[in-house]
Amino acid sequence: MTQLLTKTTDQRIVLRGTWEKFKLMQQVSEDSPGVRLAFYNGEIEIFMPGREHEVFGSIIGGLLLIYLAQKGIFFQPTGSMTQEKEGTASAQADQSFCIGSVKPIPDLSIEVVFTSGGESKLELYRVLNVPEVWFWQDGVLRLHHLRESGYERIERSELPGLEDLNIDLLKRCILMSETDPGEAVRTFQQGIL
Repeated sequence: MTQLLTKTTDQRIVLRGTWEKFKLMQQVSEDSPGVRLAFYNGEIEIFMPGREHEVFGSIIGGLLLIYLAQKGIFFQPTGSMTQEKEGTASAQADQSFCIGSVKPIPDLSIEVVFTSGGESKLELYRVLNVPEVWFWQDGVLRLHHLRESGYERIERSELPGLEDLNIDLLKRCILMSETDPGEAVRTFQQGIL
């Protein structure tokens, strides 16, 4: 009997390097699904998310998708697409969304944090000019909105269409999804009607 092995923990490597070296690494990793790369301030991050990381990212993205569709808000889910400012910064969020219209840089980037990164990535997203960044870490959802002076922590989204999203309900359903994703989705759907 063959046993299926799954990577359960995140793997992260950070190297010093130039934009040119980063672009070469991007080309080499194109055929490696599950490998995400980021670049900022002379650092190249190679990241391979584990199972739990992917599960939480999918749940958060799925719940947001349900909310936006239910409320009739135009959106484009852009997943972990590469967000880039040539020569300066590049990132791949766990989930991302354009809201209201399609844009080259999504309005919302969501990061699931199990190992490192987290809010230290805000400067990278500021350079990319991402209006809002959310972090899920240790059962807590932290929202940040971009201002002229940088990101400010906020209690509810300021993106058009997401201002009425009940963040407490979203957090509760994300946590519920650890044991029963179906029940989490049903509870979320009932809560947004």
